[in-house]
Amino acid sequence: MRSISKIFNLNDPGWGRGGRNSGGQNDDDSSRRPPPGDGPPDLDEVWRDFNNRIGALFGNKRGGGGPRGPRSGGGGIPSMPSGSPKLLGILVLVGIIIWGLSGLMIVQEGQVAVVTRFGQYTKTLPPGLQWRMPYPIEAHQMVNIAQLRTFEVGFRGTARNKVLPESLMLTTDENIVDVQYVVQYRLNPDGAPDYLFRTNMPDESVRQAAETAMREIVGKKTMDFVLYEGRTEVATEVQNLAQSILDRYRTGIQISTVAIQNVQPPEQVQAAFDDAVKAGQDRERQINEGNAYANQVLPQAQGQVARMLQDAEGYRAKVVGDAQGNTARFSSIEAEFAKAPEVTRQRMYLATMQQIMESSAKVMVDADSSNNMLYLPLDKIMSQTARDYRAPSSGSASDTSAAGAGAAAASSSSSRPATPAASGNASNNSAARSAQLVSPYSR
Repeated sequence: MRSISKIFNLNDPGWGRGGRNSGGQNDDDSSRRPPPGDGPPDLDEVWRDFNNRIGALFGNKRGGGGPRGPRSGGGGIPSMPSGSPKLLGILVLVGIIIWGLSGLMIVQEGQVAVVTRFGQYTKTLPPGLQWRMPYPIEAHQMVNIAQLRTFEVGFRGTARNKVLPESLMLTTDENIVDVQYVVQYRLNPDGAPDYLFRTNMPDESVRQAAETAMREIVGKKTMDFVLYEGRTEVATEVQNLAQSILDRYRTGIQISTVAIQNVQPPEQVQAAFDDAVKAGQDRERQINEGNAYANQVLPQAQGQVARMLQDAEGYRAKVVGDAQGNTARFSSIEAEFAKAPEVTRQRMYLATMQQIMESSAKVMVDADSSNNMLYLPLDKIMSQTARDYRAPSSGSASDTSAAGAGAAAASSSSSRPATPAASGNASNNSAARSAQLVSPYSR
């Protein structure tokens, strides 16, 4: 092994300079060459030195000083020495080791190595340091399964750069829409063999499947549904349908996202369509305003109806209660009247006169039974006059009826002596005191 290291020692300053070789012999031309280090080595000399060292390793003691044949073109190619099979075995062993090491490979994270043996798929290697049988027995292809692949349909780069043959589609109501969308997909963890061997152009297959699914789904929807409320639903249905197509063809591809970027009518009818959309929006706005007004007015009207019904029920209950009370009072009075008609008549007369006199500012004087000294309650008369002045000019119907009833009672009982409001004679004031009593039947 030390001899082999000497042969391949490139740091030897004697390479190509005629120095002492590994066999211990001096070069014949050493006297004619400059000392080592004075100039660049000669390539012919380098090759001859290498040949001599190989020969010395296998027992060729001739060295580099033997006779040489004529050189043409700067030197002939020396023949390999007839050596032992030991060198051949070493070379074969080194070649086998190098050939075996050529099967080593490093699979990056997010990738897999698909191994084929004589062109037939055998296995898939995960990330890390892996080994396969060297070429030409086995070969491998690296497939990136973590990469998110993206392609655009209907446009390229921006929405202004349209591709109309891809984006124009027909809806179920016989309208044309311009649909621009983006599809993102990646490979399944175990889909690398299918991606490589099942389909000739798998990426183009994804594009065709997505476009086919989009045209089928849009063809089943109305134009308004695609333009407005149905974008998300259309994208979901397209993704599911395209995935089913790819699974049926066993492409090993998983669609991640179908995103609709823009949906609009064709440019030729864009202005008219905008006007129609604006009119529809105005109609919807007016309908919403009408509904809002109806929702505001109807509860108020219903509340007023309920209040009026409650008022009517209350009034009915009040009238019925008053009528029942009056009936009961009349019945009780009638029963008492039957017991003592004269007394009851006298009390009713006194109660009626009391009601009349309370609202009057006049003073009734019994001239026959009066004396020279009269007592007039001037303060009460003044206050009563002020109240009458402040009161509204139109009297109530009850006061009028009461006054009329009092006048009738006074005319019917003209034979009776008048009851004075005040009198100086204590003996003749019994009727006045009786008139000031409050009758229980007056209310």
